Amino acid sequence: MNQFSNSSGKARYPYRGRLAPSPTGLLHTGHARTFWIAAQRAIENTGVLILRNEDLDPQRSRAEFARAMMEDLHWLGIQWTEGPDCGGAYGPYSQSERRAHYLEVWRSLRESGFLYPCVCSRRDLAQSASAPNDADDEPVYPGTCRERKDLAAFTEPAGVNWRFRVPDGEVVEFADLNLGEQRYVAGISKAKDDKDKRRDFGDFLVWRRDDVPAYQLAVVADDEAMRISEIVRGADLLKSTARQLLLIRALGYAIPNYFHCELVRDSAGVRLAKRHDALSIRHLRESGLTPKQVLEMAGCR
Repeated sequence: MNQFSNSSGKARYPYRGRLAPSPTGLLHTGHARTFWIAAQRAIENTGVLILRNEDLDPQRSRAEFARAMMEDLHWLGIQWTEGPDCGGAYGPYSQSERRAHYLEVWRSLRESGFLYPCVCSRRDLAQSASAPNDADDEPVYPGTCRERKDLAAFTEPAGVNWRFRVPDGEVVEFADLNLGEQRYVAGISKAKDDKDKRRDFGDFLVWRRDDVPAYQLAVVADDEAMRISEIVRGADLLKSTARQLLLIRALGYAIPNYFHCELVRDSAGVRLAKRHDALSIRHLRESGLTPKQVLEMAGCR
């Protein structure tokens, strides 16, 4: 068992928060609520708020969505002091421009023995998955490629997936500033009927075979490089926090504070996604609602 925490609970730097939207669609009221909370926490802590454009995915990220997200956030009254549109000391602030930094982190993890190449396809993982996992989360990896002996053959990440080797059976615990104590078990997947061997997540991707850094690596690398002291984001990323804490430990980074927000759901109880165009900030804005009305709809007080 390992309790991961910022030992003092205080910011490791003068307060630095961040907004980190992905330009893969229009922002919705769930984003409005999370980003409004992030902005308020920065104000309350007399801190700095940055905007990071998480445009890693070249297939789904679009420049028009990046422009729209900044316009819609400004329309809501959310302000930042560092970002792609205004610069700052820790740029560039678009992930598509930070590849050299991610490569440096990948090499550090590889040389330290935390990574291994994986050739398993999505079909392989779907067929072999034996542990429960969230419908929109990756299956718990069964460890098929864990014992590969050809690490030295790969001097660059392209061509195969790269996975982070998690400690099998380690309990990752952390205290969320909003949702309280959290607990997840890392490891390779086991039999469904063996509760003692339940695994919440397994060896996870840090670099994709199409030569794109994975979310987990990029976020950890950027939060450290940009000196983020507190991470405010949705509760759907709680399990990702457990993964990222293992990366943070492997890299020797300081642990930030975490504040996960409850998710906004539609009238049927389904959590909002970017496909909910009717609840996008842009649609509500064009329909005549004011910023105050949109924030009230999102549950902001």
